[in-house]
Amino acid sequence: MSNANIEETKQQLHYMEQLHDMIEEKVQKTGKRPTYKVVNFGCQMNAKDAEKLSGILNKIGYVEAETEEADFVLYNTCTVRENANLKVYGRLGHLKTLKKKNPDMLIALCGCMMQEQEVVDKIKESYRFVDIIFGTHNIFKFAELLKARLDSGEMIIDIWKDTTEIVEDLPAERKYSFKCGVNIMYGCNNFCTYCIVPYVRGRERSREIADIVKEVEQLVADGVVEVMLLGQNVNSYGKTLEPKVSFADLLKELDKVEGLERIRFMTPHPKDITDDFIEVLANSKKICNHLHLPLQSGSTRLLKKMNRHYTKERYLEIVNQVRERIPNIAITTDIIVGFPGETEEDFLETMDVVEKAQYDGAFTFIYSKRTGTPAAVMPDQVPEDVVKERFDRLLARVQEISSKSHGQLQGTTQTVLVEEVNHQDPSMVTGRLTNNTTVHLKGNEQMIGKIFRVNLVESKGFYYIGELAE
Repeated sequence: MSNANIEETKQQLHYMEQLHDMIEEKVQKTGKRPTYKVVNFGCQMNAKDAEKLSGILNKIGYVEAETEEADFVLYNTCTVRENANLKVYGRLGHLKTLKKKNPDMLIALCGCMMQEQEVVDKIKESYRFVDIIFGTHNIFKFAELLKARLDSGEMIIDIWKDTTEIVEDLPAERKYSFKCGVNIMYGCNNFCTYCIVPYVRGRERSREIADIVKEVEQLVADGVVEVMLLGQNVNSYGKTLEPKVSFADLLKELDKVEGLERIRFMTPHPKDITDDFIEVLANSKKICNHLHLPLQSGSTRLLKKMNRHYTKERYLEIVNQVRERIPNIAITTDIIVGFPGETEEDFLETMDVVEKAQYDGAFTFIYSKRTGTPAAVMPDQVPEDVVKERFDRLLARVQEISSKSHGQLQGTTQTVLVEEVNHQDPSMVTGRLTNNTTVHLKGNEQMIGKIFRVNLVESKGFYYIGELAE
């Protein structure tokens, strides 16, 4: 971490100390500790940001509330689809009612949606009761912005167009004690024509390997056994560093961390898959047996329109190469149906990849026009009824293929990380295999966060019933 970033961390911790003193003084007067609720929308990078925001509020002296009837409500927003914006506007109407009952309530908005100027303008005009607005690039300044709001009594707006700063060593309130997301890079340089992310998350910037390893070592010392490496495109990691390093280099270093049991990551991009990366996957004892490899379309013509930088043939070549080196790996994907100009022939190319790749699972999406992206103004938008019919065909086939693959481990013994008490039956616990498949078995809450050898007794399609191996 650079000296400038170290100084920024110290400054933010100083703001937290000042706010803590202010909160404690208020608690002495009122006899009541203020509450907060962070509501997170969107991806796992947003979830990681929400943990940081919660950690800062805890450090200051707030306590978490169960509902939005809290003294401080913060929405960490997503803007991948336009209906995500509409959802936030609807929720703000509810907060306005709550604020009338509790005039001292503070409301903050941050995240990707706030990086859009028209959104900020609309909030300034129509939602004047919002207290703090900030974006994706300056989340680390949250304590400073809160202090500014309390000192001034005015709406605080602080949106950055972009940044090169990476400030990490701040408090975080982890959702799980035994697993944790770790940011390895920020931003995206891909500019897929359907995606708003590069415009709201900024350009790619990678953290130094030493800083990431240090964070993981600290997490392991605190009881973490599984990390999820996070980035918009993890396998372009290292391109902005000098000297340049690769995602494979980072994985090799994390593989050496003692006490770390499992490494996951998301999301890689097919255009950046290298032989070195595949070899690390094949040789590692800690990288989980699961590769999420977004396809988006099986049509090379559409992939070019999407600005994806690979062909159908290259994608299938990668899948075959991975399966040859790691025969029992689970491969999952993302697929968009109804991208502008998609013909029946294009769709059948996608179906052909589904047949050849034999996915263990797929997230299937109907194309959603996103204002501000090149695809939103492309001609030949596909009629809704045609898209729906294709989507149903794709979903049926994907589910049929994946249901067969999910039963292949029945009768074997595998390692399971127990994550929680089963929601339907409290005499059971629920965990995951390294390939990300769910397993239910008899157990209790003392097992949570530990890894057990489990006999997979019965496949139920998309999950297993297991029992502890002797």
